[in-house]
Amino acid sequence: MGGQWLPLVWLGLIAFAIFMYVLLDGFVLGSGILFSFVPTDHNRDTMMTSVAPIWDGNETWLVLGAGGLFAVFPLAYSIILPALYLPFMIMLLGLVFRGVAFEFRFKARKRGKRIWDRAFQWGSIVATFAQGVVLGAFVQGFELHGTRYVGGSFGWLTPFGILAGLALVAGYALLGSTWLIMKTSGDLESWARRTSSHLLLLVLAFIGAISIWVPFLDNDIAARWFSLPNFYFLSQVPLFTLLVGYLHWRATRSGTHVQPFLLTMALFTLGYAGLAISLWPNIVPQEIPFWEAAATASSQRFLLVGVSITLPAVLFYTAYSYYVFRGKVQQPTGY
Repeated sequence: MGGQWLPLVWLGLIAFAIFMYVLLDGFVLGSGILFSFVPTDHNRDTMMTSVAPIWDGNETWLVLGAGGLFAVFPLAYSIILPALYLPFMIMLLGLVFRGVAFEFRFKARKRGKRIWDRAFQWGSIVATFAQGVVLGAFVQGFELHGTRYVGGSFGWLTPFGILAGLALVAGYALLGSTWLIMKTSGDLESWARRTSSHLLLLVLAFIGAISIWVPFLDNDIAARWFSLPNFYFLSQVPLFTLLVGYLHWRATRSGTHVQPFLLTMALFTLGYAGLAISLWPNIVPQEIPFWEAAATASSQRFLLVGVSITLPAVLFYTAYSYYVFRGKVQQPTGY
């Protein structure tokens, strides 16, 4: 019995950890993507202050997701990591530049501050684009010989991967702009509202393009979405996406502060659900189901004890930190 339900539990935990990282670090990276487009240096100080207290805790979810994949699905890890070494390294370098900019920008003088502004923005753009390319390569699948990756060092560099990278840059920028609507006021909030309206249209266009492209990647994916009666049930996902997009547009223009951010998170949730429907039950797309890639049941039980302690702790301090730093940023402060 354990061999049946444990891999499913672990798949859910890893998917949850990755999704939490996307949502929570997404608006920080999105703020970085928008950084140089903000009109004044004072507004950039406010942007940095709004994310400074909570940005580094978001990396915990990335570690939990990657560590869980390594420990519980070693076969999948042995395929995915060699296939995506280079974009993962590019992503980590971008995150390093983003992190260093946080530490040094608040202490820099005017000339040095411009350097760290660029480091913050380009680190965020590069990290986000690399994450999108990783996602695109994962969805598209890998060239395998048995259970060994044979696609080469640049097998991830495809038109679909580039589209996914650009889509994620736009999506994180939308998250960042709606975060600024929720956390700032005055000129910066007004700028964020205008920017969010334009980004919403771009994100919906990217969602449409990817939704059209994904079924053509594999016949099984196309059959899942378009065969009857699946079509009647699964068509609710794109319909809800359009509804959320409309509600987002109204909320942004109506002057509400929290709803645009929550609705952006809802768009990400629907996109995540669409990819999950397309790829289920494979942890290596089109090749290996999650239960075939899982470690032994005893290993999974042992690791589940640890995660049952750490996951509630991570959830608690994440929620507590957001509670402590709730409300709008009134005045830029040091880090």
